[in-house]
Amino acid sequence: MFSRTTEYALRATVWLAQRHPEPQTTQEIADVAQIPVGYLSKVMQALGRAGLVQASRGLHGGFTLLKGPDRVTVLEVINAVDPIRRIRECPLKLAAHGLFLCPLHQRLDEALATIEGAFGQTTLAELIGPDVTVQPLCNTNWNATAGARS
Repeated sequence: MFSRTTEYALRATVWLAQRHPEPQTTQEIADVAQIPVGYLSKVMQALGRAGLVQASRGLHGGFTLLKGPDRVTVLEVINAVDPIRRIRECPLKLAAHGLFLCPLHQRLDEALATIEGAFGQTTLAELIGPDVTVQPLCNTNWNATAGARS
């Protein structure tokens, strides 16, 4: 349903949310979130352009969220890298549909609107929950407290 870029952006921002406000290097994020470094760099640039993250250089530099995890929504992250595309006109360009969507495409657009609404109401803080030692990915081999794979 979501692009790889969206998946990577969510993984990276959830990790940053867990570590907020401590800066994380591209390599640290890539290792934890299992994202190729080159790809992650492009994702982080898009997140920066959207005003979600900032980069700082130097010995203790890295990426941080610009707002607290409780103020960044999943929808903001998605829209920064690959917005959900709502259905505004007949995807098949059928003249008979004119300005209206057929029942199928109307339902699909309603589903997309529901998804947008849910993600717009879900913050990164909700995804990490109160226990910040939980790994942000589905990989069960990760021990975030120790910072290494078990």
